[in-house]
Amino acid sequence: MKVWVVLPAFDEAENLPALLPGLAGTLNGAALPYKIVVVDDGSQDGTRSLAEAFRDRFPVEVVSHERNRGLARTVETGIRHTLAQAGDDDVVITMDADNTHPPQLIPSMVEAIRRGADLVIASRYAPGGMEEGVPLTRQILSLGIGVLLRLRFGLRGVRDYSSGYRAYRAQLLRQGLARYRDSLIEAPGFSVMAELLVKLQPFHPRIAEVPLHLRYDRKRGQSKMRLRQTVREYLSLLFSTRRWVR
Repeated sequence: MKVWVVLPAFDEAENLPALLPGLAGTLNGAALPYKIVVVDDGSQDGTRSLAEAFRDRFPVEVVSHERNRGLARTVETGIRHTLAQAGDDDVVITMDADNTHPPQLIPSMVEAIRRGADLVIASRYAPGGMEEGVPLTRQILSLGIGVLLRLRFGLRGVRDYSSGYRAYRAQLLRQGLARYRDSLIEAPGFSVMAELLVKLQPFHPRIAEVPLHLRYDRKRGQSKMRLRQTVREYLSLLFSTRRWVR
């Protein structure tokens, strides 16, 4: 079992120098074979060259968009690139590149996959989870969207629909690509994680959650989220996905 860590990155040159050594230290300490895939989304701050500078120290691979295409396309690029190399029982981790997600959760997420889970969510709303330093507007948005998504879809074992910190059994993502092909990810931005979660439900994945202590206070640089656009995306998701669920 190999661990593939997909990092969608747009202007994260300030955050990667702390995140990448932390990831490598955690994965090496847990004796997990791994590769880190940084997907640079047309950054203008040197993110690509900074990530490439770590290749001599850690197993880091850099995939680049020539121009900024948004979070959803960057996640899709990372998933497709990784699945071209991964085995069915490998683990694909997605996490934010802004150093708000603690790498120390990865061993427990991988262990949950080994015990039979197909998808593991690092959840702010699982017992023991919390947020630190998150602006109030984003807290309200996350809670409100979470309530609506639970009412709309009621996915078993899921409290946190929008968390970008997840572990997938590679086979599950491969099933999703085989079914949806170019429409696996249609969202333009931050609703991508909820969309992906809902679209994988026809395969009846076993889902587990581990508590996440989200450290937004560690983030350097400005948020890329646009509040009104994100709300519109989630509303579109809520009213357009009936055909995906079987």
